[in-house]
Amino acid sequence: MDEHKVEIKVKPWGREIWFAHTEKYAGKILEISKGHRYSLQYHEIKRETQYLYKGKVKLIHGTDKDNLQEKILSPGDKIDVHPYTIHRLEALEDSQVFEVSTPELNDIIKLEDDYGRTGKGNNEKLDQELHKTHIKTTNS
Repeated sequence: MDEHKVEIKVKPWGREIWFAHTEKYAGKILEISKGHRYSLQYHEIKRETQYLYKGKVKLIHGTDKDNLQEKILSPGDKIDVHPYTIHRLEALEDSQVFEVSTPELNDIIKLEDDYGRTGKGNNEKLDQELHKTHIKTTNS
């Protein structure tokens, strides 16, 4: 059995717990702090399903940046995100989201971001610095 270590990735909006990352699939838990939201973003290749386990979030989504829709999600709700679907979750309460996806975890194009992050991909060092100034938690 192939054993991969669980990784914690801090973000300015909370953190991600990467519990699976193989060449065929990935699994993570997104912990989004109340009042925070992740980037307005899309993926070129990655497909994902997000399941709201705990909390309440506002989903912003669509294919046209100038005509996005909003929907409130409660525990038990899920969304399927296909390539080029613009999306963002905003935590109305402290929330936990289970995400399963294809393995392209760095396939992200940020269109808007409350913390000044831009462009393609992830920047772990910047996320760690921003986390310190935006999140006050005992879990990190």
